[in-house]
Amino acid sequence: MDRIRYCAGRVLRALVTMAVVLSAVFLLLRLLPVEGYFGSRSDAMSDQVKEQVLRELGLLDPWYVQLKNFWSSLLRGDLGKSVVCRRGVDVVKIIGPKAAVSFRFGLAALLIEKLIGIPAGVLMARHRGQLFDRLGNIFILLVNALPAIVYYLLLQLGGSGLLGIRMLYTKGDIRSCILPVISLSLGGTASTAMWMRRYMADQMNMDYVRLARAKGMTSSQVSFRHVLRNAFVPMAQSLPSSVMFTISGSLYIESLYSIPGMGGLLITAIRRGDNPLVQALVLLYSGMSIAGMLLGDLLMALLDPRIRLNSE
Repeated sequence: MDRIRYCAGRVLRALVTMAVVLSAVFLLLRLLPVEGYFGSRSDAMSDQVKEQVLRELGLLDPWYVQLKNFWSSLLRGDLGKSVVCRRGVDVVKIIGPKAAVSFRFGLAALLIEKLIGIPAGVLMARHRGQLFDRLGNIFILLVNALPAIVYYLLLQLGGSGLLGIRMLYTKGDIRSCILPVISLSLGGTASTAMWMRRYMADQMNMDYVRLARAKGMTSSQVSFRHVLRNAFVPMAQSLPSSVMFTISGSLYIESLYSIPGMGGLLITAIRRGDNPLVQALVLLYSGMSIAGMLLGDLLMALLDPRIRLNSE
Protein backbone atom coordinates (compact mmCIF):
# COMPACT_ATOMS: atom_id res chain seq x y z
CA MET A 1 0.00 0.00 0.00
CA ASP A 2 2.85 2.41 0.84
CA ARG A 3 4.47 1.67 -2.50
CA ILE A 4 1.24 2.36 -4.38
CA ARG A 5 0.73 5.61 -2.44
CA TYR A 6 4.29 6.68 -3.15
CA CYS A 7 4.00 5.98 -6.89
CA ALA A 8 0.60 7.66 -7.10
CA GLY A 9 2.00 10.76 -5.40
CA ARG A 10 4.94 10.91 -7.82
CA VAL A 11 2.64 10.48 -10.82
CA LEU A 12 0.32 13.22 -9.57
CA ARG A 13 3.22 15.61 -9.03
CA ALA A 14 4.58 14.85 -12.49
CA LEU A 15 1.19 15.50 -14.09
CA VAL A 16 0.87 18.84 -12.32
CA THR A 17 4.43 19.77 -13.28
CA MET A 18 3.82 18.76 -16.89
CA ALA A 19 0.61 20.81 -17.04
CA VAL A 20 2.39 23.89 -15.68
CA VAL A 21 5.45 23.50 -17.89
CA LEU A 22 3.50 22.83 -21.09
CA SER A 23 1.20 25.77 -20.39
CA ALA A 24 4.18 28.07 -19.74
CA VAL A 25 5.98 26.86 -22.88
CA PHE A 26 2.83 27.36 -24.97
CA LEU A 27 2.37 30.92 -23.73
CA LEU A 28 6.04 31.78 -24.24
CA LEU A 29 5.88 30.45 -27.80
CA ARG A 30 3.11 32.97 -28.47
CA LEU A 31 5.96 35.50 -28.56
CA LEU A 32 7.31 34.00 -31.80
CA PRO A 33 7.00 36.28 -34.86
CA VAL A 34 3.60 35.80 -36.49
CA GLU A 35 5.26 35.52 -39.93
CA GLY A 36 6.00 31.93 -39.00
CA TYR A 37 2.29 31.15 -39.46
CA PHE A 38 2.17 32.38 -43.06
CA GLY A 39 5.16 30.60 -44.56
CA SER A 40 6.52 31.77 -47.89
CA ARG A 41 3.28 33.62 -48.61
CA SER A 42 4.01 36.30 -46.02
CA ASP A 43 5.36 38.95 -48.42
CA ALA A 44 2.47 38.54 -50.86
CA MET A 45 -0.27 38.74 -48.22
CA SER A 46 -1.99 41.96 -47.23
CA ASP A 47 -2.43 42.98 -43.61
CA GLN A 48 -6.14 42.18 -43.81
CA VAL A 49 -5.47 38.64 -45.06
CA LYS A 50 -2.84 38.09 -42.38
CA GLU A 51 -5.27 39.22 -39.71
CA GLN A 52 -7.91 36.86 -41.08
CA VAL A 53 -5.45 33.93 -40.99
CA LEU A 54 -4.45 34.72 -37.41
CA ARG A 55 -8.09 34.96 -36.41
CA GLU A 56 -8.86 31.58 -37.98
CA LEU A 57 -5.94 30.09 -36.07
CA GLY A 58 -7.26 31.59 -32.85
CA LEU A 59 -4.11 33.66 -32.31
CA LEU A 60 -6.06 36.89 -31.80
CA ASP A 61 -8.09 35.44 -28.92
CA PRO A 62 -7.21 36.33 -25.31
CA TRP A 63 -4.36 34.23 -23.87
CA TYR A 64 -6.62 32.21 -21.59
CA VAL A 65 -8.87 31.28 -24.52
CA GLN A 66 -5.83 30.20 -26.55
CA LEU A 67 -4.60 28.14 -23.61
CA LYS A 68 -7.98 26.44 -23.25
CA ASN A 69 -8.08 25.65 -26.96
CA PHE A 70 -4.52 24.35 -26.79
CA TRP A 71 -5.31 21.85 -24.06
CA SER A 72 -8.51 20.81 -25.81
CA SER A 73 -6.56 20.07 -29.01
CA LEU A 74 -3.67 18.43 -27.14
CA LEU A 75 -5.96 15.99 -25.37
CA ARG A 76 -7.33 15.00 -28.78
CA GLY A 77 -3.78 14.45 -30.09
CA ASP A 78 -3.94 17.48 -32.37
CA LEU A 79 -0.74 19.55 -32.37
CA GLY A 80 -1.59 21.62 -35.42
CA LYS A 81 -0.49 21.64 -39.04
CA SER A 82 2.78 22.65 -40.64
CA VAL A 83 2.74 25.94 -42.55
CA VAL A 84 6.17 25.81 -44.22
CA CYS A 85 8.07 22.51 -44.10
CA ARG A 86 5.09 20.42 -45.29
CA ARG A 87 2.25 22.85 -45.60
CA GLY A 88 -1.12 21.57 -44.40
CA VAL A 89 0.22 18.28 -43.01
CA ASP A 90 -0.38 17.38 -39.36
CA VAL A 91 2.82 17.88 -37.40
CA VAL A 92 2.26 14.50 -35.70
CA LYS A 93 2.62 12.80 -39.10
CA ILE A 94 5.80 14.76 -39.75
CA ILE A 95 7.38 14.03 -36.37
CA GLY A 96 6.54 10.31 -36.27
CA PRO A 97 9.00 9.03 -38.93
CA LYS A 98 11.69 11.44 -37.68
CA ALA A 99 11.30 10.13 -34.12
CA ALA A 100 11.72 6.56 -35.39
CA VAL A 101 15.06 7.47 -37.01
CA SER A 102 16.30 9.25 -33.87
CA PHE A 103 15.20 6.32 -31.72
CA ARG A 104 17.16 3.78 -33.77
CA PHE A 105 20.37 5.81 -33.58
CA GLY A 106 19.87 6.72 -29.94
CA LEU A 107 19.09 3.15 -28.88
CA ALA A 108 22.26 1.88 -30.55
CA ALA A 109 24.27 4.61 -28.79
CA LEU A 110 22.59 3.82 -25.46
CA LEU A 111 23.48 0.13 -25.74
CA ILE A 112 27.09 0.97 -26.51
CA GLU A 113 27.48 3.41 -23.64
CA LYS A 114 25.99 0.98 -21.11
CA LEU A 115 27.77 -2.13 -22.42
CA ILE A 116 31.11 -0.31 -22.34
CA GLY A 117 30.62 2.26 -19.58
CA ILE A 118 29.37 -0.07 -16.83
CA PRO A 119 32.11 -2.74 -17.18
CA ALA A 120 34.72 0.01 -17.55
CA GLY A 121 33.55 1.68 -14.34
CA VAL A 122 33.60 -1.64 -12.50
CA LEU A 123 37.14 -2.45 -13.64
CA MET A 124 38.34 1.07 -12.79
CA ALA A 125 36.91 0.73 -9.27
CA ARG A 126 38.46 -2.72 -8.75
CA HIS A 127 41.87 -1.58 -10.00
CA ARG A 128 42.03 1.92 -8.56
CA GLY A 129 45.34 3.66 -9.18
CA GLN A 130 46.48 1.08 -11.71
CA LEU A 131 46.95 1.43 -15.47
CA PHE A 132 43.37 0.71 -16.53
CA ASP A 133 42.01 3.17 -13.97
CA ARG A 134 44.41 5.88 -15.15
CA LEU A 135 43.56 5.33 -18.81
CA GLY A 136 39.86 5.44 -17.99
CA ASN A 137 40.24 8.67 -16.05
CA ILE A 138 42.15 10.23 -18.96
CA PHE A 139 39.30 9.29 -21.33
CA ILE A 140 36.69 10.71 -18.95
CA LEU A 141 38.70 13.90 -18.47
CA LEU A 142 39.14 14.46 -22.21
CA VAL A 143 35.47 13.88 -23.01
CA ASN A 144 34.29 16.18 -20.21
CA ALA A 145 36.93 18.88 -20.68
CA LEU A 146 36.93 19.25 -24.46
CA PRO A 147 33.99 20.95 -26.19
CA ALA A 148 31.87 18.23 -27.74
CA ILE A 149 32.13 19.83 -31.17
CA VAL A 150 35.91 19.25 -31.12
CA TYR A 151 35.88 15.48 -30.75
CA TYR A 152 32.76 15.19 -32.94
CA LEU A 153 34.63 16.84 -35.82
CA LEU A 154 37.84 14.91 -35.13
CA LEU A 155 35.90 11.65 -35.13
CA GLN A 156 34.07 12.54 -38.33
CA LEU A 157 37.18 13.66 -40.20
CA GLY A 158 39.38 10.85 -38.83
CA GLY A 159 36.82 8.12 -39.45
CA SER A 160 36.11 9.24 -43.00
CA GLY A 161 39.76 9.94 -43.87
CA LEU A 162 41.54 7.01 -42.22
CA LEU A 163 38.87 4.33 -42.34
CA GLY A 164 37.08 5.38 -45.51
CA ILE A 165 33.69 5.60 -43.79
CA ARG A 166 31.13 7.91 -45.37
CA MET A 167 31.19 11.36 -43.76
CA LEU A 168 27.40 11.77 -44.03
CA TYR A 169 24.57 9.39 -43.28
CA THR A 170 23.25 7.48 -46.27
CA LYS A 171 20.03 5.52 -45.97
CA GLY A 172 20.63 1.82 -46.52
CA ASP A 173 24.39 2.04 -45.88
CA ILE A 174 25.04 0.54 -42.45
CA ARG A 175 28.64 1.80 -42.44
CA SER A 176 27.44 5.39 -42.53
CA CYS A 177 25.77 4.80 -39.15
CA ILE A 178 29.02 3.95 -37.36
CA LEU A 179 30.41 7.44 -36.80
CA PRO A 180 27.16 9.10 -35.63
CA VAL A 181 26.44 6.23 -33.21
CA ILE A 182 29.94 6.46 -31.74
CA SER A 183 29.61 10.24 -31.49
CA LEU A 184 26.29 9.89 -29.69
CA SER A 185 27.71 7.34 -27.24
CA LEU A 186 30.97 9.08 -26.24
CA GLY A 187 29.55 11.43 -23.64
CA GLY A 188 27.27 8.80 -22.13
CA THR A 189 30.05 6.21 -21.99
CA ALA A 190 32.33 8.60 -20.10
CA SER A 191 29.54 9.61 -17.72
CA THR A 192 28.45 6.01 -17.07
CA ALA A 193 32.01 4.86 -16.40
CA MET A 194 32.69 7.82 -14.09
CA TRP A 195 29.57 7.35 -11.96
CA MET A 196 29.85 3.56 -11.90
CA ARG A 197 33.42 3.84 -10.63
CA ARG A 198 32.33 6.34 -7.97
CA TYR A 199 29.38 4.26 -6.78
CA MET A 200 31.49 1.09 -6.72
CA ALA A 201 34.25 2.84 -4.76
CA ASP A 202 31.69 4.12 -2.21
CA GLN A 203 30.18 0.66 -1.75
CA MET A 204 33.58 -0.99 -1.30
CA ASN A 205 34.12 1.05 1.86
CA MET A 206 30.86 -0.12 3.45
CA ASP A 207 30.79 -2.34 6.54
CA TYR A 208 28.95 -5.16 4.78
CA VAL A 209 31.88 -5.52 2.36
CA ARG A 210 34.33 -5.92 5.24
CA LEU A 211 31.98 -8.47 6.81
CA ALA A 212 31.71 -10.44 3.56
CA ARG A 213 35.47 -10.52 3.20
CA ALA A 214 35.85 -11.60 6.83
CA LYS A 215 33.56 -14.53 6.05
CA GLY A 216 36.00 -15.67 3.38
CA MET A 217 34.41 -14.34 0.19
CA THR A 218 36.84 -13.42 -2.56
CA SER A 219 37.08 -9.91 -4.00
CA SER A 220 35.33 -11.04 -7.20
CA GLN A 221 32.46 -12.60 -5.25
CA VAL A 222 32.01 -9.47 -3.14
CA SER A 223 32.18 -7.20 -6.18
CA PHE A 224 29.65 -9.01 -8.33
CA ARG A 225 27.26 -10.43 -5.70
CA HIS A 226 26.93 -7.36 -3.50
CA VAL A 227 28.83 -4.23 -4.53
CA LEU A 228 27.79 -4.16 -8.19
CA ARG A 229 24.13 -4.72 -7.41
CA ASN A 230 24.01 -1.92 -4.84
CA ALA A 231 26.07 0.43 -7.00
CA PHE A 232 23.76 -0.11 -9.97
CA VAL A 233 20.67 1.13 -8.09
CA PRO A 234 21.46 4.87 -8.41
CA MET A 235 22.54 4.28 -12.02
CA ALA A 236 19.09 2.91 -12.79
CA GLN A 237 17.48 6.25 -11.98
CA SER A 238 19.01 7.87 -15.05
CA LEU A 239 18.05 5.02 -17.40
CA PRO A 240 14.51 6.22 -18.29
CA SER A 241 15.71 9.76 -19.03
CA SER A 242 18.47 8.26 -21.20
CA VAL A 243 15.85 6.31 -23.14
CA MET A 244 13.81 9.50 -23.58
CA PHE A 245 16.90 11.23 -24.89
CA THR A 246 17.32 8.54 -27.54
CA ILE A 247 13.89 9.39 -28.91
CA SER A 248 14.50 13.12 -29.00
CA GLY A 249 17.78 12.81 -30.90
CA SER A 250 20.83 15.05 -30.87
CA LEU A 251 20.44 18.50 -32.41
CA TYR A 252 24.07 18.87 -33.36
CA ILE A 253 25.00 15.33 -34.36
CA GLU A 254 21.96 14.87 -36.57
CA SER A 255 22.81 18.12 -38.35
CA LEU A 256 26.51 17.20 -38.57
CA TYR A 257 25.81 13.85 -40.24
CA SER A 258 22.65 14.90 -42.12
CA ILE A 259 20.50 12.40 -40.24
CA PRO A 260 16.76 12.91 -40.90
CA GLY A 261 15.76 12.74 -37.23
CA MET A 262 13.91 14.92 -34.73
CA GLY A 263 16.95 17.00 -33.82
CA GLY A 264 17.53 18.09 -37.39
CA LEU A 265 13.80 18.64 -37.85
CA LEU A 266 13.73 21.16 -34.99
CA ILE A 267 16.62 23.14 -36.47
CA THR A 268 14.96 23.10 -39.90
CA ALA A 269 11.64 24.25 -38.44
CA ILE A 270 13.32 27.12 -36.59
CA ARG A 271 15.31 28.23 -39.63
CA ARG A 272 12.27 28.20 -41.89
CA GLY A 273 10.01 29.79 -39.30
CA ASP A 274 7.45 26.98 -39.11
CA ASN A 275 5.87 28.06 -35.82
CA PRO A 276 3.36 25.20 -35.36
CA LEU A 277 6.11 22.61 -35.95
CA VAL A 278 8.52 24.40 -33.59
CA GLN A 279 5.82 24.56 -30.94
CA ALA A 280 4.98 20.86 -31.25
CA LEU A 281 8.64 19.80 -31.00
CA VAL A 282 9.40 22.02 -28.00
CA LEU A 283 6.31 20.78 -26.19
CA LEU A 284 7.29 17.18 -27.01
CA TYR A 285 10.81 17.67 -25.65
CA SER A 286 9.43 19.21 -22.45
CA GLY A 287 6.97 16.38 -21.94
CA MET A 288 9.60 13.69 -22.52
CA SER A 289 11.98 15.32 -20.01
CA ILE A 290 9.35 15.29 -17.29
CA ALA A 291 8.29 11.73 -18.16
CA GLY A 292 11.93 10.58 -17.97
CA MET A 293 12.38 12.05 -14.49
CA LEU A 294 9.11 10.49 -13.32
CA LEU A 295 10.05 7.03 -14.59
CA GLY A 296 13.47 7.40 -12.95
CA ASP A 297 11.86 8.13 -9.57
CA LEU A 298 9.49 5.19 -9.90
CA LEU A 299 12.28 2.82 -10.93
CA MET A 300 14.40 3.99 -8.03
CA ALA A 301 11.56 3.32 -5.61
CA LEU A 302 11.10 -0.20 -6.94
CA LEU A 303 14.80 -1.10 -6.83
CA ASP A 304 15.97 0.59 -3.64
CA PRO A 305 14.30 -0.76 -0.47
CA ARG A 306 16.01 1.94 1.59
CA ILE A 307 13.61 4.60 0.30
CA ARG A 308 10.94 5.39 2.86
CA LEU A 309 7.81 5.06 0.77
CA ASN A 310 5.51 6.34 3.49
CA SER A 311 7.23 9.72 3.80
CA GLU A 312 6.47 12.54 1.42
